[in-house]
Amino acid sequence: MDTQAIFDNYKRTITEHYFDMSGRVGRGQFWWFVLANFIASLLAHIVGSILHLPLGELYNLAVLLPAMSIGARRQQDIGKNGQLVWILLILVAITQVVGVLTALTFAFAGLFGLLFVPGLSLIGIACLVVAVVLIWFWCQPGDPGPNAFGPAPPTFDPRPV
Repeated sequence: MDTQAIFDNYKRTITEHYFDMSGRVGRGQFWWFVLANFIASLLAHIVGSILHLPLGELYNLAVLLPAMSIGARRQQDIGKNGQLVWILLILVAITQVVGVLTALTFAFAGLFGLLFVPGLSLIGIACLVVAVVLIWFWCQPGDPGPNAFGPAPPTFDPRPV
């Protein structure tokens, strides 16, 4: 396996396609980016915990848009609209805001804060459903030829030639 090709794919996705919602990306390129992103996030969290800094959270925030845009382009490769990725992002953001409000309300109003918990649970279930659907879409093979979102993407294979 050519780790330099995987790193170049990761770097190119972040630098050249930071918020690129047009076109398509193949399964190989997408899943190798996901793996590299996971490893980088894990390293940032480990270093951040050693230094007592929120490096992992800052890293995840910095790569949020490239991760969402490559997910959208992966959906477009199978002929689906890439906007389902943004639905997941909005649901997760709402979950975070409602979670903070629940914690603040519970801290300042006691048991009254528990009124938000059922809504938080429903939003969490919706997030899970959308995430499972997205993963299922991302695992599907892309359209073999051109589709409404552009020509077929090049095959990405990090194995040495």
